[in-house]
Amino acid sequence: MAAQFFSAFADNAVLWVAIAMLRGAEAPEFHEPLLKLYFVVSYVALAAFVGAFADSMPKWRVMLASNAVKIAGCLLLFAGVHPLFSYAIVGLGAAAYSPAKYGILTEYLPHRLLVVANSWIEGLTVGAIILGTVVGGYLTRDDVTGRILALEIPAVDTAAQAGIAVVGVFYLLAALLNVFIPDTGVDHKPLKNNLIYLFHDFSHCLKLLWRDKLGQISLAVTTLFWGAGQTLQFIVIKWAASNLGLLELADATLLQGMVAVGIAIGAMLAARFVSLRKATSVIPLGIIMGLMMFVMPHITNVLIAKGALVIIGVLSGFFVVPMNALLQHRGHVLMGAGHSISVQNFNENLSILVMLAGYALLLWLDLSINTMIYLFGIFLVGSMYLIKRWHEANQRVADNVAKLDEVN
Repeated sequence: MAAQFFSAFADNAVLWVAIAMLRGAEAPEFHEPLLKLYFVVSYVALAAFVGAFADSMPKWRVMLASNAVKIAGCLLLFAGVHPLFSYAIVGLGAAAYSPAKYGILTEYLPHRLLVVANSWIEGLTVGAIILGTVVGGYLTRDDVTGRILALEIPAVDTAAQAGIAVVGVFYLLAALLNVFIPDTGVDHKPLKNNLIYLFHDFSHCLKLLWRDKLGQISLAVTTLFWGAGQTLQFIVIKWAASNLGLLELADATLLQGMVAVGIAIGAMLAARFVSLRKATSVIPLGIIMGLMMFVMPHITNVLIAKGALVIIGVLSGFFVVPMNALLQHRGHVLMGAGHSISVQNFNENLSILVMLAGYALLLWLDLSINTMIYLFGIFLVGSMYLIKRWHEANQRVADNVAKLDEVN
């Protein structure tokens, strides 16, 4: 948990330093969502390999190697390589890290504890998002980087390098903690060298999870949630500037922190009140979360904005933690932890790619932020309603089959 916290903290902090570097280079505005798009493309492109890689050796080794790749991405950013390319390398490490950080839960714990375990991991991850986002925002401020530069650290000559150096320390700490993660004792599958086999194996796992009646619903929900969540992160930046007058990145990151606080609260409430058996009962909250989008364009007060974002976060955390646990359980039963997480990452990050590309297109078309928020809300409500109807149809089929079995 400690290793995951510091790695996630650094992932979020370095994003804001990279955004500041783009702004300093006067890059087009639509490059900012492209930054995240470049980060997640590895999750999609390497989905067929990272799951098998995570299941081929102890999870701590996978996490250690992945953090080393993230550090390499930071070094490229430090050396002045374009932020889009450098952050893509960080994403490469994150893609390899993800199946291990979640897959280890199903190796350690029985399925009845997965909701609680996920709430801990999600709670700590959200804590890392809060602190990483806020610290990353402050690392873009001239007064903060000026103090770091005043320390006269060797090779640290610019404000951007000062911010990256701080972030790098947290990646190194995460890597050190990875070494102390004990082996779970689970047998590992040797990594196949045959690329055709790996693609076939991944394709089989993908179809297996989408055909499972509970797996397909939980996968659809989490896929939509993460795509929407990453897009909302950039919407909030523009909304804060246009509707609330918060032009500094550091101020916008504080609003991001409000969503994260709400998610942490929602995750704790889900662990307390929602069992794995009742996980699908939270689906209607997704519709309510979408409806909250229609309130945002009418908010012009910063305090009210913070309250609304906390509420959106609470709904999100209470909604996604049980669905994530259900998905992990079904995946572990059907195909193994690492393969399951790689399938989940493929779908979720493909959603992020599509939705961020759509948001970048809307920016390029120069639509107003309020129009974008309304379109976003309509999409969320409509999608969650269709998923709800899909689950109800599955339930009716299951009930009819059960009645036939009783008759027979």
